[in-house]
Amino acid sequence: METFKAGSDVLFILLGAIMVLAMHSGFAFLEVGTVRKKNQVNALVKIITDFSISTIAYFFIGYGVAYGIDFMSGAQTLSEKNGYELVKFFFLLTFAAAIPAIISGGIAERAKFLPQLIASALIVAVVYPFFEGIIWNGNFGFQGWLEKTFGFGFHDFAGSVVVHAVGGWIGLAAVLLLGARHGRYGKNGEVYAHPPSSIPFLALGAWILTVGWFGFNVMSAQTVEGVSGLVALNSLMAMVGGVLAALVAGKNDPGFVHNGPLAGLVAVCAGSDVMHPMGALVTGSIAGALFVWTFTLAQNKWKIDDVLGVWPLHGLCGAWGGLAAGIFGLEALGGMGGVAFMPQLIGTTMGISIALGGGFLVYGGIKAVTGIRLTQEEEYNGADLSIHKISAEPSYD
Repeated sequence: METFKAGSDVLFILLGAIMVLAMHSGFAFLEVGTVRKKNQVNALVKIITDFSISTIAYFFIGYGVAYGIDFMSGAQTLSEKNGYELVKFFFLLTFAAAIPAIISGGIAERAKFLPQLIASALIVAVVYPFFEGIIWNGNFGFQGWLEKTFGFGFHDFAGSVVVHAVGGWIGLAAVLLLGARHGRYGKNGEVYAHPPSSIPFLALGAWILTVGWFGFNVMSAQTVEGVSGLVALNSLMAMVGGVLAALVAGKNDPGFVHNGPLAGLVAVCAGSDVMHPMGALVTGSIAGALFVWTFTLAQNKWKIDDVLGVWPLHGLCGAWGGLAAGIFGLEALGGMGGVAFMPQLIGTTMGISIALGGGFLVYGGIKAVTGIRLTQEEEYNGADLSIHKISAEPSYD
């Protein structure tokens, strides 16, 4: 029975890893559909190469930073318990690799290719696993201090803050350092829209992400014994809440509608195992509206040229999710308990601080050494031709 249980856990978490791996194609097509046509090839290449760079960085450095585990022992040792530790690494890698995929959408259409890959490696090797280890492995005694002081630690079941908020706030730092795309804003405050190149591709990306998210959330239990139908239902309720809120707040705009489920799912990650489904519905609804409002403000009023809105979607909705777990997870509001608001506030604030600091340090350092932005001519020609020497749909005689 022990062998059967070990094998079942391996299969369970492997399926979760595959579902989250599939989400990276969702990141790719969401970006392909949002950017202008001359940058579609670059969007596709970035996501798959970022994932590959992230794998190497996490395998050799990042996983050890977070969990103190390395892979330098023999294959026989690594394969104990049907290789559970190996597939657990695969599963957690897909989370780590989501950070560069998130950032990619914010800095699209004007970032240099090689410097971005270097930044991705540094983030996945050091910045992300540093915070991941603090929250999910108890490093540096932070969780112990919260439990001693407030009675509960910081609760983030599937990464509203650890993954999404961290990715979104690093993305904000990168966007600010890059500056806006040429022609996006006028000298007198004018705002010139760059509409999505393909709503069908944008929708496809959103659907792939939405479906894969049930592996992201449910499989975060990491064992068959720990799986919970509550996580699945809460994910569903937050998803539909995000869609409907974005539909209303965004006045039927298809870009907002298809980002709505993502906003809801980002927000529910942290508390999906402790909320009542009604709490998840409210959490997702607030996130859907929050995305629409803050995306509009950031783009049109604050002049932050975040192409896919990764800071509002992942940074702000992820932070909201961290706080929401400490509200709707309370027994008084129908939740499972085991959470408190102050640890959620402190943990969320800490995640944002590490992400912002790490983002400015990594991208600021690379900007000072090599530069991080395409020239104006390269940007005008598009990243596809400037970097990859081919367009998405080459014309033939």
